[in-house]
Amino acid sequence: MKLTGAEIVIACLEEQGVDTVFGYPGGAILNIYDALYKHGEIRHILTSHEQGASHAADGYARATGKVGVCFATSGPGATNLVTGIATAYMDSVPIVAITCNVGNSLLGKDSFQEVDITGITMPITKYNFIVKDVNNLAGVIRRAFKIARTGRPGPVLIDITKDATSDSAEYTKMEPEEIKPDVNLITEEDLKTAVDLIKASEKPMIFVGGGAILSNASEELLEFVEKVNAPVCDTLMGKGAFSGEHPLYVGMLGMHGTKYANFGVCKCDLLITVGSRFSDRVSGDASRFAMNAKVLQIDVDPAEINKNIITSASVIGDVKEVLKRLNPMLEQQDHSRWIEYITDLKARFPMKYDQERLTGPYVVEEIYKATKGDAIICTDVGQHQMWTAQYYKFSKPRTLLTSGGLGTMGYGLGAAIGAKLAKPEKTVINIAGDGCFRMNMNELATASRYNIPVIEVVLNNHVLGMVRQWQTLFYHEHYSATTLNDKVDFVKVAEALGCKGIRVTTKEEVAPALKEAMECGGPVVLDCQIDSDDKVFPMVPAGAPIENAFDQDDLDGKG
Repeated sequence: MKLTGAEIVIACLEEQGVDTVFGYPGGAILNIYDALYKHGEIRHILTSHEQGASHAADGYARATGKVGVCFATSGPGATNLVTGIATAYMDSVPIVAITCNVGNSLLGKDSFQEVDITGITMPITKYNFIVKDVNNLAGVIRRAFKIARTGRPGPVLIDITKDATSDSAEYTKMEPEEIKPDVNLITEEDLKTAVDLIKASEKPMIFVGGGAILSNASEELLEFVEKVNAPVCDTLMGKGAFSGEHPLYVGMLGMHGTKYANFGVCKCDLLITVGSRFSDRVSGDASRFAMNAKVLQIDVDPAEINKNIITSASVIGDVKEVLKRLNPMLEQQDHSRWIEYITDLKARFPMKYDQERLTGPYVVEEIYKATKGDAIICTDVGQHQMWTAQYYKFSKPRTLLTSGGLGTMGYGLGAAIGAKLAKPEKTVINIAGDGCFRMNMNELATASRYNIPVIEVVLNNHVLGMVRQWQTLFYHEHYSATTLNDKVDFVKVAEALGCKGIRVTTKEEVAPALKEAMECGGPVVLDCQIDSDDKVFPMVPAGAPIENAFDQDDLDGKG
């Protein structure tokens, strides 16, 4: 049948099983919005800003494992997606961003709202396309979805000229191509080498990253951990791949990891890395990282092997498929003496905070209690993000949605909206700092417009908390441009944007406020007032070895 390009876009999205699109219309993309209005069964969510649309598509994708989709018009509409696309790229999130551009005859002439969005996004997408001929459109959309989901996932951008959306072409419906796990580079030799390293190890440590979540490998990972009988630490992106409630779990590794995870990696003789890229926030001084250990790396992306940390051996392939093959090859290991050593480290260096007043960690623990650990938790970026990683026990994958690689302030509220629409049966809470909340709090209007019952918990310390912490510790308390102690009232902001606002100033108010928010049935903001000088500990100075982790006791000479 013959369809316009705009109708082909909608038909192809329906082919791919897309049920929700986040976006913001404009002149260049009007034909697609008209087709959406006339023909589409797809739900469209009008966000307050295109960046919110990109983060919502990202949150939808992370919560489901499906491809998230966002729309934007040409020029500033397209460029407003860039931060969200980069966020997805750094964290390997499959989204397809569809933008429209000026007509073919106007390209390259500095036309109104013309921008080379494919050129701009080339470094932050797995692939991108500009479609100038309607006859190529269906094939490009199908290819984009395949690329977004294949191997290591990531964002793809499709830019379509306006005349390609109004011109017509033949369209024939096609079933989406099945995406199979990447196993082409898994070899028996590599698997055998891995097994031999594990058998020879007396002090193994398992280090889990986001790749274990992307490949849906939690069941295989649990079997692997229990066979190897080793302590487990994780990255921020890996939280929930292995349960934070399991007795072998020792917390997050790196700059704000637990002391016992950091010290354990420094003492282990084999570090088994599952789906992690060894970012600088994990490894610290790479030349002194895990110096006593051989490193076995399992990852789908060959480019990650020996990129940041030199490995002793590797297995390249989809993490789930690798573990499926490794598990039957392994005999049950016994490392009880090593586990006793790590258990002693946990007793000597427990996580702790001031129990006498309202703090970020206390709020996070109360959220864990209120949700019984069964919620989707989003965060923005900063101290609140680290406290969430440290004190909420993530037991399932796809339950922590956070910007790890790019560190995008303002990410969480849009992501929470996307996650709630994807998983309406789940409680969805975004934990933010006041600095992050200011950046994209306009998306509260989106939540209230559609009555999306997300809960925004603002840990409001009236400063840019993490930057202030660095200024305190490393910049002689020069608080340059980090104080936010002004007249903005977040409760009134919430109410003005159609949401419920609740102020929390004491520990005793936290649990009742959370209960009220969870029973409200609509969007709620909790403005939790905490101290400006609360800090995230432990901490490793940037570029230092991870064994240099310190906390307040060390600063006070009690460590």
